Parts: sequence; structure tokens; C-alpha cells
Amino acid sequence: MKNKLSNMMCLDFFLDSLSKKNYNAIEHELITSESTKYPLLNFGLFADNFSTAMTRLNRENDINTVKEFASKYNWNENLDQIFKNEDFEAIVLTNKKQEIIWVNDGFKKMTGFHKNYAIKKTPSFLQGSKTCEITRESIREKIKENKPFAGTVINYRKNNTPYKCEIKIFPLFSKDTTHYIALEKAV
Repeated sequence: MKNKLSNMMCLDFFLDSLSKKNYNAIEHELITSESTKYPLLNFGLFADNFSTAMTRLNRENDINTVKEFASKYNWNENLDQIFKNEDFEAIVLTNKKQEIIWVNDGFKKMTGFHKNYAIKKTPSFLQGSKTCEITRESIREKIKENKPFAGTVINYRKNNTPYKCEIKIFPLFSKDTTHYIALEKAV
């Protein structure tokens, strides 16, 4: 019975995915007696799987977009290694002057700021009165030395609420440093 129920649930998903034309073409082959109809027992399972798949696809799209920039600017970094095992919500890509040239959709979700608002600004627009000056200075020093930075900073959302942001910044090189990438996550 359990296997039959499982098969019926899969059939439900399959049938739901068909266009009306395709469904009408096979409808006559379906058994529709009341004894074979089973309710979907756990839509949460489907929703969880869908959410996980969407998160994975968004991550892959973000990484592929960064790889397009890498190709354009001839970066020498192994981006797969940078992204490997990293948990992030937002990606911020800046030029050598630290002006933002691209952010992913996760940036808006995390900060409330639209992508277009962030472009050509420096990430410091997210900082405020509770942002630690020592952390700011540490970020500046690592950037000046062309070394990665990892730490936590207090940033501010568009609605002016502070949040702790785990940030990892990596310099990106061609011949010299041309850009920086920051992987960020609210903690």
C-alpha cells in the first residue's frame, strides 16, 4: 500500500506538470475510480525539495555570473575554490577603487537595497554608528595588502536596522589586483 501511495503521489506531480493539451491526450487512460485517489500527504516535503533546488540553482547562477566577469577581466583565481564550502547570501563585486559593479539578488534580500542603488557606491554605505572602527581599518589594511579578509562587521539595512554580517573578501588578479569579491551572510 505504501509503495502504491508513493507511486500515486508521483503520478499526481507528473499530471500536474502537463499542459492541458497533453493531459487531455492521456486522460482517457487514467483510472479515476474513487478507490484509487489518494491525497497528497505531505506537501511540505515537495516544498522543501523545491526550495532546496531553487537555492542551489540561484547559487549556480550567481557563481556563473562571477565566472563571466572572470573571463572578461582575465582573473587568475580559481573561483571554484573560493566558492567551495562557502555559505553566503550576498555577493558583492567591486572594482579596484572598491566601487560596486555587481551584486546578486541575495544582496537585496539581505540588505533591502536594490541592486541599482548599490552600483557605483562603495560597500561602506552599509556601515553606520555601530560599525566597529577597528574592523573597518582591518578591512582597509587587507585590501591595501591585497590579502583576503574574513570577519564580522555590523552593517545596516535599508530600513536602518543593524545586523551582523559575516564577510569574506578576496582580491581578484589579472596581472595586478583588478577587483574584489565579498561573500556575505547575516549571522
